Amino acid sequence: MRITFERTGGFAGINKTTTVDTATLPPHDADVLPRLVEVADFFHLATQITSPTPQSDRFQYKLTVEDNGQQHTVTVSEAALPSTLRPLIEWLTNIAKRPA
Repeated sequence: MRITFERTGGFAGINKTTTVDTATLPPHDADVLPRLVEVADFFHLATQITSPTPQSDRFQYKLTVEDNGQQHTVTVSEAALPSTLRPLIEWLTNIAKRPA
């Protein structure tokens, strides 16, 4: 499984992009990632999830998951983040903060 994760916006407007692949992650992380994708029901989420009341200085996330020949991209605003997707976003945000 491979995920490209982009976070844009926020108060400082700093963009962050990271790619994670279960083939290169430590074993524990490689086990956790597919479970988070499954809990989020990621492949059934809409491609765009937006808030009815846009808010400035909030993050926007774009995730592309590739797994077993499937690929799905979801763009979601922080204000509209589904609770099922939040653990995956938080996990990816923490991974993105790790030193390369």
